[in-house]
Amino acid sequence: MADDASTPTAFEHPIPVCPVRGSVLFPTMVMPIDAGRQVSIRAINAALDRDRTILIVSQRDRDVEEPGPNDLYDVGTACHIMRMKKNPDGSIQMLVRAVARVQVDEYTADGGVIEADVHPYEVPDGDAVLLEAAFRELKEKFSDLVEHGGRGLQAEVAQFVLNLEDPGQFADYVAYHLDFKVGDKQAVLEAASVAERLKKALVLLDTELELQETQRRLQREVKDEIDRNQREYFLREQIKALQKELSGSDDEEDEIEAFREKLEALGLPEAVMKEANRELNRMSRMHPDSAEASVIRTYLTTLTELPWSVRSEDKLDVETAAQVLDEDHYGLEKVKDRVLEYLAVRKLKSERAAKGELDPSEVRKGPILLFAGPPGVGKTSIAKSIAKAIGREYVRISLGGARDESDIRGHRRTYIGSMPGRIIQGIRQAGTKNPVFLLDEVDKLGVSFQGDPSSALLEVLDPAQNNSFVDHYLGVPFDLSEVLFIATANYVQQIPEALYDRMEPIEFASYVELEKQEIAKRYLLPRQLTENGLKPNQFTITDGALGRVISAYTREAGVRQLERTLGTLVRKAARKVADGDAKRVRLTERSLEGYLGAERFTPEAENEEDLVGVATGMYYTPVGGDILFVETSVTPGKSGFVLTGQLGDVMKESARAALTYAKANAERFGIPHETLEESEIHIHVPSGGTPKEGPSAGIALATSLISALTGVPVRRDVAMTGEVTLRGRVLPIGGLREKILGAKRAGIRHVIFPAKNQADMKDIAAPMKKALSLHDVEDLDQVLDLALVGGLAALEHKGPSGKRGPRRTKAKAAAAAAQA
Repeated sequence: MADDASTPTAFEHPIPVCPVRGSVLFPTMVMPIDAGRQVSIRAINAALDRDRTILIVSQRDRDVEEPGPNDLYDVGTACHIMRMKKNPDGSIQMLVRAVARVQVDEYTADGGVIEADVHPYEVPDGDAVLLEAAFRELKEKFSDLVEHGGRGLQAEVAQFVLNLEDPGQFADYVAYHLDFKVGDKQAVLEAASVAERLKKALVLLDTELELQETQRRLQREVKDEIDRNQREYFLREQIKALQKELSGSDDEEDEIEAFREKLEALGLPEAVMKEANRELNRMSRMHPDSAEASVIRTYLTTLTELPWSVRSEDKLDVETAAQVLDEDHYGLEKVKDRVLEYLAVRKLKSERAAKGELDPSEVRKGPILLFAGPPGVGKTSIAKSIAKAIGREYVRISLGGARDESDIRGHRRTYIGSMPGRIIQGIRQAGTKNPVFLLDEVDKLGVSFQGDPSSALLEVLDPAQNNSFVDHYLGVPFDLSEVLFIATANYVQQIPEALYDRMEPIEFASYVELEKQEIAKRYLLPRQLTENGLKPNQFTITDGALGRVISAYTREAGVRQLERTLGTLVRKAARKVADGDAKRVRLTERSLEGYLGAERFTPEAENEEDLVGVATGMYYTPVGGDILFVETSVTPGKSGFVLTGQLGDVMKESARAALTYAKANAERFGIPHETLEESEIHIHVPSGGTPKEGPSAGIALATSLISALTGVPVRRDVAMTGEVTLRGRVLPIGGLREKILGAKRAGIRHVIFPAKNQADMKDIAAPMKKALSLHDVEDLDQVLDLALVGGLAALEHKGPSGKRGPRRTKAKAAAAAAQA
């Protein structure tokens, strides 16, 4: 069943090759060919000079202008040139008759002409049953294609192909006339058998039929959508006409169209747009003055005012951000470092996203920070500086006293006067979807029968959920994942554990006196001068006077009271300048009392002499550190143990532990048994009106007690802090930095602290370390060796006859050296 017409048995000479692109020629076809490239024109001329036989071969890549042998397929079609015509532009038109498939043995290029040694490409019929079945199936499929339009196939051509009885020819003509890829057509040309050729053509035709069916389905869907939109449009126009008749105005129509345009311009997510259109369609069917229409109007206004896709571009210059933070705030190094780390990470992620290595949504996720510390230390103001440093909008909401879940999530629209929650309101106020959002006083949240607002915050502050936060009023998800949330709190213990777990805490320590002086000179005083109308040269205050204001007229962890006090000084100076009493005012320590009156706070000072039973301890509160005195008196009488001075339970337990330690070591310290059994021991901690709590006075209590029982005085220039155990071990405590600063202010020269607090020494400024002798201790023997006059040696002389006292320790040697 050979289908090649007049197939030569052999080709004795090389045949000129005419490359074609975008098409494949099959045997028995008579086709016109236009040749404009020189390689084709030279091949045609060479064929005309010989026996008019030419090889038509398809290019592998149609974009190659000057193809070589490597650019051509190895199977082509030998053709006979029937007619040829040269055009004025040099191109050639020729009519060829395809004679036979041929296999190229070798391509050669000589004198600009590509020639090929070929032999006939023998194609057997293959399996007869398969051939007949494939032929019938192919013919049926082709008939179906023709019935449905035939992809631009002319009726005459389609009928010609259907009339072909030769299976091989039928497959060739189907492959040629349909819009298949050149590679697919070449595969049909190269098929190893006629049955295989039919199968390849059948696969291509099946694919074409599926594509046409998909195309027809899409056309139907598009048509249905257009019809539906047109129907809705006509119905909407009729409703508008009726509403116009009822209201006599076009305002409602204009309002709905305005809403529709705004919503389409916002680029809303699909779910949000669906809800907005639903509400808009409801509104279009209502009277504009109805109550429900007013509710929908407010809802749509809220939707259109939210920044669904508006975001600020972050300033990722770490150096500039550091400069801005340093200009606005003194100290707070941990906070500044964390912000700069965030910017550095964001910058690296942006670079990776630009290279396609990271999902852009991962770049924009923001951390959730918790600034914890006492009032007035700059938690709120640093958040505003962070927004300025990274180029974002700043929003602040105060959560103090919030007791209703709807404060966070909003009210459902079924209620009269419903509105979005404060989170969504803040986002609308910012105008961008990635502001710096400050949740102030998060530890002051309340709980009521209306719900727990801290539970509602769990979704807001959870990075795994806040990309689809649903406000009850909106009823649709809003992405909060790009917001940089910063919460502030004074007492982290009051924050629910689940909420605290979602935040990254950064501790704000109390300002020390030196820091307050710098803050006052750099920020507070210039601000007060500006607010009260004075020039910088009209008011000055000496460093000594400023330090006196801080220590004697204010007592706080932050600087709020300090700023108010400075404001009082500046206003009094402004009055003098305004009255003409002075052109400029200079405040000194001596003149300070005339402006502010008597000192409000008198810090504790060291004792004037070494006393028996009086030890100096240290304490820390949110307003700073200071010293306290522990007094112990041993009097004859009924055995008893009395504690006074409003001591808390933990402090009472520390005193009892000190007494137990003293009894256990009575023989070693030379304490008579009769003294312990027949005396009343009274421990008092002034001031009696101030409650005191905590374990850190343990070693001071023990030192005072042992001093009173042995009669050995305690050194007045030594202050101490640390928890004590029954075995005399000294355990770590908190607030060491503030305690040391308080001791320095009180004139103390030696500070004893637990050895396990050595890591906290990195927070102590170098000048402070030089000004004080700091001693780390592990047990109470070391404490006594440092704190008692004469050290442990003084207790040795008190010991019973024949008993050896404790050996001299390193702490004792250090104490002796310090006394010398």
